Amino acid sequence: MNTISRREFALAVSTLAGGAAFAETPSSDKLGYVLPRRRLGKTGMMVTRFCPGGMHIEWMQNEADSQKAIELSIEKGVRFFDTAYAYGRGRSEELCGKFLSPKYREHVQIMSKTVGKDAKSARQQLEGGLRRMKTDYIDLYLMHAVDSVEDGKARIQAGVLEELRKAKDEGKIRHIGFSGHRTPAAHNWLLEEGFPDAEAVLMPINVADPSYESFILNTLPRLMKKDVGVLAMKTLGNAGLLGGTRGGVKGDPVGTGRAVVPQLVSVRDAHRFALSLPVAAIVAGSNDLKQLGENLDTAKNFLPLTPSERDAMIAACAEQGKTGEMEFYKWQGMRPKRT
Repeated sequence: MNTISRREFALAVSTLAGGAAFAETPSSDKLGYVLPRRRLGKTGMMVTRFCPGGMHIEWMQNEADSQKAIELSIEKGVRFFDTAYAYGRGRSEELCGKFLSPKYREHVQIMSKTVGKDAKSARQQLEGGLRRMKTDYIDLYLMHAVDSVEDGKARIQAGVLEELRKAKDEGKIRHIGFSGHRTPAAHNWLLEEGFPDAEAVLMPINVADPSYESFILNTLPRLMKKDVGVLAMKTLGNAGLLGGTRGGVKGDPVGTGRAVVPQLVSVRDAHRFALSLPVAAIVAGSNDLKQLGENLDTAKNFLPLTPSERDAMIAACAEQGKTGEMEFYKWQGMRPKRT
């Protein structure tokens, strides 16, 4: 998909949300200040609008910094945390079990995920995650990283979704959904056919997305119509907006590709872009405690973009965005050609 018009974008995201995404509820609890919460679609969950990426909690320099990252997030008002078996083969979940659950479980919501390709592996990852996180239930559990329609069909035929539904009936999972990085076609098929009872979806949302294989244009309107909760990831294109060229690799060098951050868009405004759309929260990774602090400050002091500001950001990034080079996770093995 190439660049889009202001009218096309406005039609895709305007009245569908009905204003619900911005019906934020300021609050506090026994731990102190809580970031404003947004409703996560038909799950009914009210989640804080920032969620620290679980992969990056595991990537911190050492275990002490991982603990500090969790404590800082709590202090700055986060009550929604992300993790997954795939993040260090359960290591991220172990860190949650060591530093999050013992002190804070009654105050927080936890999202985890399975990359299991069949019922047995999905169940093993779920049960292992419960043990590692030292909890009896997971608030939101996703069938993770569905790469294509074929991948979704294969997992469902192998019993993954049936296993998640069983676990939900057992009370081990409160809500279920899915995630994917590569193509909105997979999301749309799951929503319409394969996984119609999905309650929440995690997907890429950033300033480059509207210009290439867009989840915002092709999937976000469907989610709004079905009242499926929307969680934004890849708000910096997995460092692609900073010039990174790989994803899911600790220490990925930044600067080898064409960047729009900070040349054209600041990190702060890139996050503002995602939060100005009808999403419940952004799930964003931070490489160190300094970055985490900056991201938490952005979440606390968030002001929505105006339509003209939003459109200007999309236009500014369209030249790089239309090639897909900043969203390498959408390539499906084929590096897009620069134009």
